[in-house]
Amino acid sequence: MTTFNRSTSRRLKKLNQIPSIWEGDRRPLSSSPSTSHESEARGECILWVDGSQGIVRGMDVVPKDTGPEAIVRTLMRAMENPHNPAKPARPQKIVVKDREIQFYLRGVLQDLDINIDYAPELPLIDELFRGFAEVLDNQIPDLPPQYAQNLREKAFAIWQAAPWEFLEEQQIISIELNQWDVGTLYVSIMGMLGMEYGILLYRSEESLRQFRSTVLRGDESQEDLEEAFLKQDCLFLTFEAMEGDDELEDLASLPLSAIEPTFGNIHPLEGLRSVLYDEEALVVSVALEALQRFFRDQRSQFNSDSFPEITRRYRIPVPQGNESMKSVNVSLATMPQLADELEAMADLATEDEFGVLMPMLHSLRDDLIPEDSFLSLGVVSWEMLEYLHKTVKCQKVKQIKPAGDGLPVILIQTSRPKGKTIIEKIEQAGGLKAICFNPGADPLDGESYDLGLLQTGNDELFLFGEFLEADPVHVEARKKWNQRCKKTKGYCGLIIARGLTGASGGNPQLRDMMALFEVRSLAPEDLKGSEGVKE
Repeated sequence: MTTFNRSTSRRLKKLNQIPSIWEGDRRPLSSSPSTSHESEARGECILWVDGSQGIVRGMDVVPKDTGPEAIVRTLMRAMENPHNPAKPARPQKIVVKDREIQFYLRGVLQDLDINIDYAPELPLIDELFRGFAEVLDNQIPDLPPQYAQNLREKAFAIWQAAPWEFLEEQQIISIELNQWDVGTLYVSIMGMLGMEYGILLYRSEESLRQFRSTVLRGDESQEDLEEAFLKQDCLFLTFEAMEGDDELEDLASLPLSAIEPTFGNIHPLEGLRSVLYDEEALVVSVALEALQRFFRDQRSQFNSDSFPEITRRYRIPVPQGNESMKSVNVSLATMPQLADELEAMADLATEDEFGVLMPMLHSLRDDLIPEDSFLSLGVVSWEMLEYLHKTVKCQKVKQIKPAGDGLPVILIQTSRPKGKTIIEKIEQAGGLKAICFNPGADPLDGESYDLGLLQTGNDELFLFGEFLEADPVHVEARKKWNQRCKKTKGYCGLIIARGLTGASGGNPQLRDMMALFEVRSLAPEDLKGSEGVKE
């Protein structure tokens, strides 16, 4: 048996011993039968009260399988750091109603001069636990018990159908129910980006449009976005990892047994609640069953980039537990026109974020610079520039006049084979024409970026880097870049280097340089019409 360290026993014996009798016990939080999942979630409550003064001195909630040490830990806090208004103290007597706890405490507390007695009833604790049980047992369950299993089965069927693999969020499907005070639901599928998986069942087309418009606008604060979120009018099903996978990048990599569905409702006047009432449960169950059949029958129609116009009608059984009807007719239809409108709305928002460069960004490519490349904004001295002119492949500009501490350059370090491929692609595209930085934003996460772009001689645009505008390192690098480009009258360079996986990885040396392209650094509005400046 584990006992106190001698120093701990001496510390506890220094506490003032008061002529009080304390009651202690450990019990489940609910008195009524519940599912094993609910029982484990609630755990057990450990309670220590001063029966003489009628006050709670210490309380803890622990998992059901926690060992007997937990009751001692709570007792120690009840003695040394009790709840207000109690003062630190040691009781003369402790009473418990569990023989095992009595014998355990006698062994652990034998050096503290505390009597440990047994009593079949603990009046004060019994009354407290009755109050706890009434509160917990009267809590509304997340799902109506008669529909809970049905809803979970429907949710897992949707997870296995994985509609996010072939439908985007703006590709809306309508479900005409005309039951339980619901006319038509408008379904948006989340998950194609591998971020959040679920299904939103909007009660009105207006609510769907309004929310997407707010999110895509991009000029809202976090508080505004939260307010817009709470103004939605929808039912929802989302999927989460059951436990221990907070750092997981994609739920799709988990087995079905590790996935937990969550249901709920959002309404402007109610806000968010992760609870479904009876009629809401019926609506969601029927809608999910209809969607699952629709995906099963029509999945092949969505394997292309098109979102065809499809209408289907099903007779869906109503879950057992509802005696008023056995089945309902449900009509489902894709909404390609609405999908086009929502996509146009997203394009317009992106255009606002990317500014004057938007017409060209529609053809922006990201297949020139390998993703694992090392990238830096820096400078090469004028002496080093002369050395590079003599030793590596160069695209030179005659007009550069040395000024400042050197030529500002974008340095990209990769492997030798990949470096050769980059150089060949640039040469085949007519050489390098310009380097540009353009602001951008991700409408999904709200982050603002500084996009690094390369324009080749055939006017193609290639992305070479995405830099967070809030990154202080990049902010300082861009500041120096702009200052140096101003001194060189806008001239700068691109250096391709090898050796990423070698000793000089992340710090390329002169011997690693493979090519230098001298060009102009242009503002976004000047990029499209710029002329080549190579020799």
